[in-house]
Amino acid sequence: MNQQSLKVRPSDVQVLNATGKARLPTDQNCLSQLAHVHRLRDSELNYDDHKYNLNMQMLRNREGLGAPLRMGMERFAARQIGRLPFLQSSNMMDDVITGRCDEISFEDFLNLPEYNENLRQPHAVVEKSLGIYL
Repeated sequence: MNQQSLKVRPSDVQVLNATGKARLPTDQNCLSQLAHVHRLRDSELNYDDHKYNLNMQMLRNREGLGAPLRMGMERFAARQIGRLPFLQSSNMMDDVITGRCDEISFEDFLNLPEYNENLRQPHAVVEKSLGIYL
């Protein structure tokens, strides 16, 4: 019997594309060629959007186009409401509309860096946002 074995090809890059010139952020660099990114990371980053889209598709199949459109417009309107420029939004209205307010997720107790409190001078931030700073 002649059995052929399956050979696994290495996924490592044999020749790195390293140049000395400036690159755009979208260009491949040495780190992106060497760094191993797990496929689950992209899935987890898009989990909430994917879940929302599936729910809207099921709602459209069950109730028609009007219900998902109304919910989408409510979500759009909730995202337009903001706080003063020096206060970060909690996105509570969006969480209520999407149903995420009932869940305790990873971000709730280990906190992402972009949700850290930033103490800035309120008058300077508002003046800059209105374009009246000197």
